[in-house]
Amino acid sequence: MTAIVRDLFVFVTAALFVAASLLIASGAGAHEYKVGALDIGHPWSRPTPKDANIAGGYLTITNKGKTADRLIGGTSPVASQIEVHEVVEVDGMAKTRPLASGLEIKPGKTVELKPGAYRILLMGLKEPFQVGQKVKGTLVFEKAGPVDIIYNVEENAGAAVSGVNGVAHKHH
Repeated sequence: MTAIVRDLFVFVTAALFVAASLLIASGAGAHEYKVGALDIGHPWSRPTPKDANIAGGYLTITNKGKTADRLIGGTSPVASQIEVHEVVEVDGMAKTRPLASGLEIKPGKTVELKPGAYRILLMGLKEPFQVGQKVKGTLVFEKAGPVDIIYNVEENAGAAVSGVNGVAHKHH
């Protein structure tokens, strides 16, 4: 009986190793999501100072469909509100403002939400973001609907500073 148990353990261990290798090779660890014709790539945010109540969310959205869609909002258990914002220059200062009708993703195009440009604004943070943290969220699209994602908190493109990751924030 012991030899059977040992052989079964070796078989199961080998099968798990092969399955894990296939998942990694297939890109399952690539941090990408799909909803309808939209591909969402690598959602991330920066660490925030301990007293911050807002954070930026960044990612890419590729529309592989034949009709436009819009990112119109989202939710997260770590924030009281989420809005889609753009960065604009006002009196020589970069400021964020909400996109009232959302962010259009045209067919066959990729839109990059990145520091200094479009972003998801997580407002009313319940706790600061720390490097290595995984932040749950949901994005909502006008046509494709909701999709659950995870923002990786990373030191991407420099450390967080006051404001929204280096951009002064004026909420209207």
